[in-house]
Amino acid sequence: MTGWIIRPAGDRTEDEQCGLTRILERCDSLRTVDRLVSDFAGMLRQRQGQHLDTWIAQAKESGVAQLAGFAAGLFKDYDAVRNGLTLPYSSGAVEGNVCRLKAIKRQMYGRANFDLLRLRVVLAE
Repeated sequence: MTGWIIRPAGDRTEDEQCGLTRILERCDSLRTVDRLVSDFAGMLRQRQGQHLDTWIAQAKESGVAQLAGFAAGLFKDYDAVRNGLTLPYSSGAVEGNVCRLKAIKRQMYGRANFDLLRLRVVLAE
């Protein structure tokens, strides 16, 4: 069921959509979760950071503790979250390199000195 809520409505099969509709008709909390998750996913996909304030307020007032906690966490790092939802820039390339370097470092742990580690990093490119 979590997959049904997370996926956009257009990506759900007809059976999944019918099952989700039946469940949401019976549970107000899940209906609220579905709406807020869909709204947040829309902000992510369409880079609509200007709606973040409204979404945080709705999540805090939703009565769902997990969503309220998530919203509080977003608010703690508000500027970074809003920029991430608004600006077209990504730190993906940097994060990929950091992950690659950490993997090499873990493989080399305890086996050789820094010079060999440096050589392996340089040659890995």
